[in-house]
Amino acid sequence: MFIAMVVVFILGYTMIALEHPIKVDKAASALLTGVVLWVLFVFGADGMIDFSEMLKSDPTKWKAFLHYVEDAGMTSKLGMDQPVWGLEAISYYVTHFELLHHLGEIAEILFFLLGAMTIVEIVDQHQGFKVITDKIKTTNKVKLLWILSFLTFFMSAALDNLTTTIVMVALLRKLISDKETRWFFASMVVLAANAGGAWSPIGDVTTIMLWVKGQVTTLPIILDVVIPSMAAMVVPLIVMSFIMKGDVTRPVVDGGDAEFTTSRQRVFILILGVASLLFVPVFKTVTHLPPYMGMLLGLGNMWLVTEIMHRDKLIGGKKHLKVTSVLSKVDVPTVLFFLGILTAVAALQSAGHLNLLAGWLDETTNQNIYIINLAIGVLSAIVDNVPLVAGAMGMYDIGATNLPGLEVDGQFWQFLAYCAGTGGSILIIGSAAGVAAMGMEKIDFIWYLKKISLLALLGYLAGAAVYYFLGPITAML
Repeated sequence: MFIAMVVVFILGYTMIALEHPIKVDKAASALLTGVVLWVLFVFGADGMIDFSEMLKSDPTKWKAFLHYVEDAGMTSKLGMDQPVWGLEAISYYVTHFELLHHLGEIAEILFFLLGAMTIVEIVDQHQGFKVITDKIKTTNKVKLLWILSFLTFFMSAALDNLTTTIVMVALLRKLISDKETRWFFASMVVLAANAGGAWSPIGDVTTIMLWVKGQVTTLPIILDVVIPSMAAMVVPLIVMSFIMKGDVTRPVVDGGDAEFTTSRQRVFILILGVASLLFVPVFKTVTHLPPYMGMLLGLGNMWLVTEIMHRDKLIGGKKHLKVTSVLSKVDVPTVLFFLGILTAVAALQSAGHLNLLAGWLDETTNQNIYIINLAIGVLSAIVDNVPLVAGAMGMYDIGATNLPGLEVDGQFWQFLAYCAGTGGSILIIGSAAGVAAMGMEKIDFIWYLKKISLLALLGYLAGAAVYYFLGPITAML
């Protein structure tokens, strides 16, 4: 079953990559892959789960499991020394401990995504983005690309790469009509968003993990990683500046749309939407509740405000301004794709595939922190970077002496934040930002692989080289 899970994951990944040639939506492939992997895991868990390791790693979970098993009479021998487990007990552990644990983490991401997408759609329906697009006068492709990339880079550091990508892709629809040109811009938004999130403590989920657990602190991660992250964006930008020629064509706007909202309403809803998104990291810092709670608070607030704003005006064509109507426009297939791919990766994590991969990396790289992290970054383009970083955090303790740079704000942790944050850009499904852009713009996997992946890899290696040469200098300061 252990090997079969690897085979199923590869087959599912191939189906996602070949979405357009085989004419099967990637969400369907992802959902099937995720569920089948858990089915294989639950039937083969007796040969995959090491209960002695579970005892060492989480005694509280072990005692809760043991208490349930004893009450239910699921084992012929109880105790801490090699109990004999029945299939019912093993199935219970997989479904009530492993699956529910991962479901909680996945649900946080999905609710965050739903909240962010709905807020962006509310702003869009109220023509809030028109306030920004009216200020961007240039139609030159190169100028527009640089403006939007730097805007994305710094927005991603303040918000996070997923939310920023959702906002910017929605904005691109108001600026560019040609599909392939918009794909180039959306791809650059993904690169810029991932690069911008890597150097900020709240910009990327992996950096947040390192920040919350104490491996990195706010000021050092910003000062030491911002320049390499900018290099990861600027190098592809320079190359793309020689490729992009001419001007963009703006979408034709129906003049009748202006009657739905006033200029004051558009500005107000845009400010309210951006404030709701910016409030999320503040909410997390103050309350210590997960980010999705802050996102849902922002959505609830916008829902209430728009209901009051339009309660006497929603007649005829204005009904699309109600949040109940906006929800029907949210891209549900993208959310289901997230659910499927994260569920699949969670199965590999619980079954031990990712831990084996991390151990193999440690051995084959001769414990070179730069090679280890570069490899983790490349792998994050294939599998989710969250379990990869979690695996690295589990393998190495803060302040340990088995590797250099493991102290707080050490080079290992900082370079891990950079690599895991930017490496996912190499493939379109390698990051949450890429998946969101892929879902919203229907970007073809093979197209991204041919047109963007090499640029993303070039930027990734350029930023890594910058960190490698600047690291010893910043360490002495």
